[in-house]
Amino acid sequence: MAIRSYRILTPDTRNRSVSGFDGRVQLDPQKKLTSGQHHCGKGRNGRGIITARHRGGGHKRLYRQIDFRRDKEHISGKIVTIEYDPNRSAYICKVHYKNGDKMYILHPRGVMIGDTILSGPKAPISIGNALPLSAV
Repeated sequence: MAIRSYRILTPDTRNRSVSGFDGRVQLDPQKKLTSGQHHCGKGRNGRGIITARHRGGGHKRLYRQIDFRRDKEHISGKIVTIEYDPNRSAYICKVHYKNGDKMYILHPRGVMIGDTILSGPKAPISIGNALPLSAV
């Protein structure tokens, strides 16, 4: 993954750099794996009066439902896309499992598109696989 650095236009951009999006697929998210996100009160109390100033606005975002449990034991899955998630600082991967299920997981660093992952107590120890703590 490349690191993109900015030209010096202001003192703020002198040492600024961000990670590039090479290797990331910029697609619309899977519709069944997203839901609407209820934003908090934007600085208003129960009566609708602003109590915390300078809060509000922001961009409209869909929440991607992430499979944190990784409880599909003994079913291998293939990494199809690596996507940006606006709700967290980590990237996410879309995984297609052998039984036809599709899920989002957090992107393990080092996993590429096309790799296969496995979860369960008998999964081999490699990047992207999920094992219970008793098997680590």
